[in-house]
Amino acid sequence: QVQLVESGGGLVQPGGSLRLSCAASGSVFSGNAMAWYRQAPGKQRLLVAVISSGGNTNYADSVKARFTISRDNAKNTVYLQMNSLKPEDTAVYYCNTDARRLGGMYVPFGPWGQGTQVTVSS
Repeated sequence: QVQLVESGGGLVQPGGSLRLSCAASGSVFSGNAMAWYRQAPGKQRLLVAVISSGGNTNYADSVKARFTISRDNAKNTVYLQMNSLKPEDTAVYYCNTDARRLGGMYVPFGPWGQGTQVTVSS
């Protein structure tokens, strides 16, 4: 059973940066793609970024060139570096350590952690 602990969120001013971490314990297959999703109040949970086992990355258009996803397989950890943050980035951010590409989308198959709140506001 995989357990996830997301951390690194907080309150930041527009234009600021945060680095999120997601530490996984239990059976995490290093061949899985790992991903970050976010959910704003009253909205759907949406994919932000995904990284394959080989290090290939994909990003939502809204975060391209601002966010960078990375992973450390030895530590079962996935990171999200967020730069040039905007108020519309405000959301709870969740990671998933088993994101599978189905029908052109990355569908989360793994369990969810508690998420970490990111608030971008002046």
